[in-house]
Amino acid sequence: MMKYFGNTKLLKKLKTLNNSVLKGKKILLGVTGSIAAYKTASLVRLLIKEGAVVKVIMTEAAASFVTEMTLSTLSQNPVLKSFDKGQGEWNNHVQLGLWCDVLLVAPASANTIAKMANGLCDNLLLAVYLSCRSKVAFAPAMDLDMYQHPAVLSNIDKLLSYGNSLIDAEEGELASGLVGKGRMAEPENIVEYLSLFFSESSK
Repeated sequence: MMKYFGNTKLLKKLKTLNNSVLKGKKILLGVTGSIAAYKTASLVRLLIKEGAVVKVIMTEAAASFVTEMTLSTLSQNPVLKSFDKGQGEWNNHVQLGLWCDVLLVAPASANTIAKMANGLCDNLLLAVYLSCRSKVAFAPAMDLDMYQHPAVLSNIDKLLSYGNSLIDAEEGELASGLVGKGRMAEPENIVEYLSLFFSESSK
């Protein structure tokens, strides 16, 4: 099973696949507090276009970068933010973890990566992650120096050792004005990664 994504050979292979492999696949998208969260609107739109069923969990910090209304409209499902649905109902993190074919955390901030790597559980997304039995993939997004920090690299290695898959960050201009590695993978590349994963799984 592929643990790492982000090289040229894989991209060439992915472009030969028919993305209809995503039709009917249940994708739980975890959106965390990164400026790259704005890209999730395009990501959700592309996944829906390929026939996937998408549910979105947002952290509180993510709401500063993209609105619930946007992701709810595009995913055609209510956005989940907390355990409490209101009116005495609650979002069952165990059921969500069992429902999805893949849990995709994109963008994955340094904070969320650290919590995932060390078993912290202070929001709905982390509770779903810790109880999830399906494939888990994460797409980091942060500034150049953060992405290169030994603590972040160590946490990424931990997640890989747990069997999670890294959709590696891409190089380019960052929000700080620096140029380097740290940009969340483009939505098209994430969709291609998922297509490859499900294509390989079916074999």
